Amino acid sequence: MTDFQTTTEIIHAAQQRLHPTIWDYVTGGAETEMSIRRNREAIEALAFRARVLRNVVDIDTSATLLGTPLRIPYFLAPVGGLQDVTERGAAAQVSGACAFGTLPVVSSVSQPALEESAAAGGGDKWFQLYVRGDFDWTTAILARVRAAGYRALVLTVDVANYGNRERQKLQRFVPGGRRGAGGENFQAALDWEMLDRIRGIVGLPVIVKGIQAADDAELALEHGVAAVWVSNHGGRQLDHAIGSLDVLPEVVAAVRGRVPVIVDGGFMRGTDILKAIALGATAVATGRMHAWALAAGGESALRRMLELVEFELRTAMALLGVTSLAQLDPSYVRRADPSVGRGAFPLLDEFERLAKAEPPPAR
Repeated sequence: MTDFQTTTEIIHAAQQRLHPTIWDYVTGGAETEMSIRRNREAIEALAFRARVLRNVVDIDTSATLLGTPLRIPYFLAPVGGLQDVTERGAAAQVSGACAFGTLPVVSSVSQPALEESAAAGGGDKWFQLYVRGDFDWTTAILARVRAAGYRALVLTVDVANYGNRERQKLQRFVPGGRRGAGGENFQAALDWEMLDRIRGIVGLPVIVKGIQAADDAELALEHGVAAVWVSNHGGRQLDHAIGSLDVLPEVVAAVRGRVPVIVDGGFMRGTDILKAIALGATAVATGRMHAWALAAGGESALRRMLELVEFELRTAMALLGVTSLAQLDPSYVRRADPSVGRGAFPLLDEFERLAKAEPPPAR
């Protein structure tokens, strides 16, 4: 897997190896998929203001998130149905993340069981919960989470109904995390009162994932959450949502440094991550990127993907004139025209031509 020199190669390998229905499950979103596009457009609509003539020999890419040291401020969001993507499922996610030095968040709708996934890596890990049963069911799950050694609980709150994902419907594909589940009415009864009950019994820090407005960030703090996670579920739930990076500043302003702010939604490059950090995020989470890496070659490809993102981070930090993430602030970015962007991987469609091109003759 060390032969991968770019993340583009990893995604190409994933596309070649995955069955088309699984590729579309990982890659697609809800209805018109406008929320996916807006996530990328929000990122591409920010340009850097680089500073020069600064000594950038020693660069520190590390961060800390709720006491967990991160080699880079990029960690692995929960992805349902990882067993459809790679043979070891969430266990490969945990193993690869811990071996690299970042944080895996295990989805409650990925296999293997939460205990086996937790045992796959020696570092800190979090568990993500969908509240899909009665409170006795929830209590039993939380007891297992504590016993397995997870350090925090992530409560996903943007799935009152399961998103209308037309790619899946057109292919009559039911992902692993949905098999055996009930109807589209997924978590319609989940509310702030239920959050309080869960916090009261779990005995772990609770992170609310799916915040899309400053108003709800304020409410989350009132209800004692340990961190606020800005997310529109990677564009897989509500269509025509605001891009996550466009939501981030208002949430950061509402939180005022009282708890960490996490963000996901289209962040695939080192430069993407630095834009979020400059706007006040503590850390950035990846969903599709690590699913693609696992599809390309399991945990070793996942580690390689993280190494390549780390290289991108170091390169961009040096060229920005900063040596630590703490030096970044909004002065390093400004609005630009997103229409000039070609997406995170503009060479993916040209991969075959580029890979087969003969080098120029030596002179």
